[in-house]
Amino acid sequence: MPHPTDRSADGAPDDAPPATAEGNTAYGRKPFTRARSHFADRVTADGRDGWPVEAGRYRLVVSRACPWASRAVISRRLLGLEDAISLALTDPLQDDRSWRFTLEPDGRDPVLGIRFLSEAYDAREKDHPGGVSVPALVDVPSGRLVTNDYQRLTLDFATEWRALHRPGAPDLYPEPLREEIDIVMAGVYRDVNNGVYRAGFATGQGDYEAAFHDLFRRLDLLSVRLSDRRYLVGDSITEADIRLFTTLVRFDAVYHGHFKCNQFKLAEDPVLWAYAKDLYQTPGFGDTVDFHHIKQHYYRVHTGINPTGVVPLGPDLSGWLTPHHREELGGRPFGDGTPPGPVPPAEEVPPSGRPEPAPTHF
Repeated sequence: MPHPTDRSADGAPDDAPPATAEGNTAYGRKPFTRARSHFADRVTADGRDGWPVEAGRYRLVVSRACPWASRAVISRRLLGLEDAISLALTDPLQDDRSWRFTLEPDGRDPVLGIRFLSEAYDAREKDHPGGVSVPALVDVPSGRLVTNDYQRLTLDFATEWRALHRPGAPDLYPEPLREEIDIVMAGVYRDVNNGVYRAGFATGQGDYEAAFHDLFRRLDLLSVRLSDRRYLVGDSITEADIRLFTTLVRFDAVYHGHFKCNQFKLAEDPVLWAYAKDLYQTPGFGDTVDFHHIKQHYYRVHTGINPTGVVPLGPDLSGWLTPHHREELGGRPFGDGTPPGPVPPAEEVPPSGRPEPAPTHF
């Protein structure tokens, strides 16, 4: 398994600091920074990067453990792109060749025919920098990686892939709201999505405390923002909600303890907890979440943080299924659209990864 001082191993590219790096003036340590995606080609309606939108041509490789990959899974499902873009799931655990297809009976992806995602990266560029990350969009005919640009991928799903959206697909990146969405997402990314990693992989007390305070200051601001509105921007779900959700759904299970983000639990903030439950119970969100994969990955791969590899049994997940009452704020989850249909049977999260309702006592 990769060592967390080489990679955070969560999927998206990063440069976690070595213990002796310079940078933190108070403690002599370099703070955690996340690198840009090396492969930033785009699949577009006009094919200007050489990759045109085409049903069945591309395969989305993800780990359900990874929050960055989970964005793409949720977006694909909400937009009804399941038939247009096939899905490959990697093992939540990794070896020295990174993401692997050991969930398949013969350890090989049945469409791409490869055992490791690195093979698609190597087919695109030998000795590429930045490691092997998910989400990754792979060209099926050539077996080559197209892009691992997790920031752009879902925006393109929402805009460039419109011709292949399902009837009733929501507009996740509506043009009149894009400026506001971008502003909200920038703060969420800096302080929350990436903030938990800045705290979790900090190698100096000063860096950890700075990330910790940025994270909880932003969560407080988001709690206030969401106290009288159901969604982050406008009256329906947008890309901004997807990006915040993928961190919130992992918060109590891994970030609170494993990454030392412990000022409060998500379940202890009434607004954020209700907001997260509302999204979890919305088709396209919770039905893509595998808590078993999430916990196995974080606690067993990040050996620099958890050298024993012991995976905690908690927290109790039944709260995710309890009433949230956010519908009282109004809003229309899918705008003028409709909910997605049932999850394709091959993509259902197994019972081990889903919460069970709390038992009723009489």
